[in-house]
Amino acid sequence: MMIRKNRDGSQHSETGSRTGGKTVRGSGLSAIYQKEMADNIHSRRFLIVLGLVLLTSFASIYGAVSGLADAGTGTSDSSFMFLKLFTLNSGSIPSFTSFIALLGPFVGLALGFDAINSERSEGTLNRLVSQPVYRDSVINGKFLAGATMIFLMVFSMGILTGAIGLLAIGIPPVGEELGRIAVFLFFTAVYICFWLALSILFSVLCRHAATSAMLGIALWIFFALFMSLVVSILTGILYPADKMYTVSAVMDYYECQADLNRLSPYYLYSEAVSTIMNPSVRTTNVILPQQLSGAITGYLSMGQSLLLVWPHLTGLLALTAVVFAISYISFMRKEIRSR
Repeated sequence: MMIRKNRDGSQHSETGSRTGGKTVRGSGLSAIYQKEMADNIHSRRFLIVLGLVLLTSFASIYGAVSGLADAGTGTSDSSFMFLKLFTLNSGSIPSFTSFIALLGPFVGLALGFDAINSERSEGTLNRLVSQPVYRDSVINGKFLAGATMIFLMVFSMGILTGAIGLLAIGIPPVGEELGRIAVFLFFTAVYICFWLALSILFSVLCRHAATSAMLGIALWIFFALFMSLVVSILTGILYPADKMYTVSAVMDYYECQADLNRLSPYYLYSEAVSTIMNPSVRTTNVILPQQLSGAITGYLSMGQSLLLVWPHLTGLLALTAVVFAISYISFMRKEIRSR
């Protein structure tokens, strides 16, 4: 028998804890990860969310193909035709990127809103941590399993959507288009992982799953619909219209508005995706007409577009890391034996 100290200061005994050169505790994270992956795959909730995302993806591709046919884009501008399948809308059907920006948070929220509080309410969390498993393996395993499902869903959906679009238009993508789509899918997965981390945070802080779900949905609606309105009101107060006498004042107004909007993950993701999926976008900042004088019309290379959106990717990764760190610390400090 061997006495070991847990990370929370308590002690436990181990008897025959080594199997094949590895301790039982070393497999704690792997066990939680595999268990959560199996639960997500067989969950009806996940299947419903997957069906909703696939349905909206097919609708967006249908709208894009219809828009290309109606506009006759194949004869007027055949550059980056494959990218237009993801960015072009048709009448009342939004584009694929617009669908993902709006519905992506729903996937993350659905995977994590009851990750911790459901275990507490059912009394299974006490039994879980009483096993030879580190406490942090519980929350790490749940987040890693959710993130894995998100990456698999996003890239599978992107490949399936691209295959359907290829059959519809019959024009294969070039290498740069494939690279831009891969970057777009990676951005999308990171964006949804932020909402997964946020939903896990609410699941740690709130005792009831309904409360954590409502908080996540409220933030989702605020960032998607009302954030731009709030920013417009704030910038209107900071820069009144009757004081807009100079060009510098107008520039300061628009720069302040853009900086405040970039506090929203929805705006940050939308701006980055519109830049990476549209090679004709040459800047994400406000520019004056005289600054465009003499500029050569053309498309940016993929490397130049990545330089423009690199701060956006860093911001999304930082937001995800900070939110998950807060949920991690809160879970490690919380008394889980009380209900």
